[in-house]
Amino acid sequence: MSNKLEEARKIINDIDSQMAKLFVKRMRAAETVYEYKKEFGLPILDQKREDAVIEQNAALIEDEVLKEYYIDYLRHLMCVSRAYQYRMQNGLKVAYSGVEGAFAHIAAGRIFPKSNRISFRDFKAAYNSVVNGECDLAVLPIENSYAGEVGQTIDLIFSGTLFINGIYELEIHQNLLGVSGATTESIKKVTSHQQALAQCHDYIASKGFDTEEASNTAIAAKTVADANDKSLGAIASAETAEIYGLKVIESNINKSGENTTRFAVLSKAQVNSLTLSNSVLMFTVKNEAGSLANAISIIGKYGYNMTALRSRPLKKHSWQYYFYVEIDGTVVTDNGAKMIAELNKVCDKLKVAGTFAPHAEI
Repeated sequence: MSNKLEEARKIINDIDSQMAKLFVKRMRAAETVYEYKKEFGLPILDQKREDAVIEQNAALIEDEVLKEYYIDYLRHLMCVSRAYQYRMQNGLKVAYSGVEGAFAHIAAGRIFPKSNRISFRDFKAAYNSVVNGECDLAVLPIENSYAGEVGQTIDLIFSGTLFINGIYELEIHQNLLGVSGATTESIKKVTSHQQALAQCHDYIASKGFDTEEASNTAIAAKTVADANDKSLGAIASAETAEIYGLKVIESNINKSGENTTRFAVLSKAQVNSLTLSNSVLMFTVKNEAGSLANAISIIGKYGYNMTALRSRPLKKHSWQYYFYVEIDGTVVTDNGAKMIAELNKVCDKLKVAGTFAPHAEI
């Protein structure tokens, strides 16, 4: 029995020795994966990829009992790999517009949890920080379900050199915030961004609050914290309350309608990933009758479904427009190349602005 035990331990020791070398090799590969994700502005967690790897590798284990443990082993190994990549991410600089606690700050933190989030005064400054190399990536809003498209960001993408490498949806929950001891009865006035005030109009009216506009929800929260006045409240996120030492008096007070903001991750390089299945095209058409209709028909001709079509005015040419289009599918295929070639014949300017996974929530 003793010999069998020693033999089994020797086998385990030999395997552990081999696994240690393979572990280092795997983590070096994880470093390369991280560098790729950093370059193209991709989040570390790719759940679809992890699920596919687990399914593929689990099929190699015939023993059904051992397969269960092997799946647990793979999940833990991937968790370790992610933790290592998050550690490397500590040096990643992500630009956003606004102040700490603003929804762009929250979105950047959810997409890149361990990154260094750098605040800029406006969208253009955040965008240019990536262009000039000051930051690695920018996270900027492109659309809100309540207020519509964010034209400034769309214009920067059209005229600039950065690419969209992901679009993420952040559901906005507005809350009534106040200082310690404040209650709905003690509050007489609330301050927030005009959109937040509008979204919570019914709640504000039901409480009889006076209102005061702020440049954004985070500034409103800071104002309340600095005033330390129980009669003044802010409407902002729960994350903002934590940052400025406020308490959430009442949650989700914008119950009257959905409020989701879509944020684009922008970087210098254009990604080609199978998990990013949708594409963004931006173009101008020639000043000829039927040019726009021709462009749209070409997209449909090659089997691409348009999920969004918007027009934006060209800044340098009065009464002329460019078009922003989101389509199902990637253009990095033979079919896509043919579509792009044909679109070039009817478009003055055509840009494949990027790719994204539809309805990616953060």
